[in-house]
Amino acid sequence: MEARKPDKLQVALIDDHKLLRNGLAKLINEFEGFEVSLEAGNGREFIEQLSPTRKPDIVLLDVNMPVMDGYETAKWIQKHLPDTKMLVLTMLEMDYVFIRMLRLGARGYLIKDSHPDQFYDALVQLRDKGYYINADKSAPGANESPQLTDKEIEFLRLTCTEMTYREIAQEMNISSRTADSYRDVLFDKLGVNSRVGLVLYAVKTGIVRI
Repeated sequence: MEARKPDKLQVALIDDHKLLRNGLAKLINEFEGFEVSLEAGNGREFIEQLSPTRKPDIVLLDVNMPVMDGYETAKWIQKHLPDTKMLVLTMLEMDYVFIRMLRLGARGYLIKDSHPDQFYDALVQLRDKGYYINADKSAPGANESPQLTDKEIEFLRLTCTEMTYREIAQEMNISSRTADSYRDVLFDKLGVNSRVGLVLYAVKTGIVRI
């Protein structure tokens, strides 16, 4: 008897740029184990199209959209679809944007012009690990369980707020140069290359609870 193939994970795309959305849908449908089941131009359209019997496993969510933007949509998904994993799609490489989205349940983010392999890697990480962290795999700590000092943990917790690095330094009563040093050491230890990577690591490992 032929073995039953595992079901594909259902992916919803919410983005007001139809051309980009259609291109991403075509790309994702070519990935093994994933298929796009819903496309919407904003959060309101997503809610209206949502099937009560076929909820998405993953939502790729733009931030800036008309009618119902990414923040409002993420808040709704967090409340009504707690098992659905959200991945932020954005052209804005701004830490505060993602930190705000993280507090609304996002599990990672991708820049819209990322390479197709990166999109696939993000979906696989969301499926298998629950988060997508764009790690620098060549960094010394990328594949290790790093030992962090109390000060590094304190710094890591503060990066999960909307404080700037300068404000974090003031809060810790250290110089800006020392704060930069903590940041760079953590980049190496954790194998990440951005503040977003630090924040995701802190949440994923339970150092910070959102």
